Amino acid sequence: MTEFVDEVDLNDTVLRVVTREEMRAERLMHRAVFIAVVDSVGRLLIHRRSESKDLWPGWWDIAVGGVVGAGESYDAAAIREVREEIGVVAQPVPVGGGSYVDDAVALLGRCYVIRHDGPFEFADGEVVEARFVTGAELDALRTHLQFLPDSVALLLPLIEHLVHPTINSA
Repeated sequence: MTEFVDEVDLNDTVLRVVTREEMRAERLMHRAVFIAVVDSVGRLLIHRRSESKDLWPGWWDIAVGGVVGAGESYDAAAIREVREEIGVVAQPVPVGGGSYVDDAVALLGRCYVIRHDGPFEFADGEVVEARFVTGAELDALRTHLQFLPDSVALLLPLIEHLVHPTINSA
């Protein structure tokens, strides 16, 4: 099934509607959402992506989320992504956002947080393993595992205060 996304400029103005394949092939600026899942003791849910993902397959991520569909709002995309990727119905709380551009992707991202202890359901096949980690554990894992650079750049600075107390007590 063909997915359509809005190509946008840095002011978040829609330029045109393109297919997801066009967006990836031409590295077009698009919208994305990043949702941190933090449990009741301040640990962050991280997950490893499926090898079938069209970008950074098999890499680890600190966020659930993804591409905002054409005509979809950021908030609606965040709710949809949480439901699709971890099987949770929740209202993600916005915490900020920004732009991210590298050799693989160009996007405007909105970042969110939900507090949830699970259980989670990974029914869509995009997640192959997941676990909660403390801030210190995340720092250690980042030294030898590949984490998605866009979520680390955009989301991690906005949520460090949520996992920071665990870093100091570890």
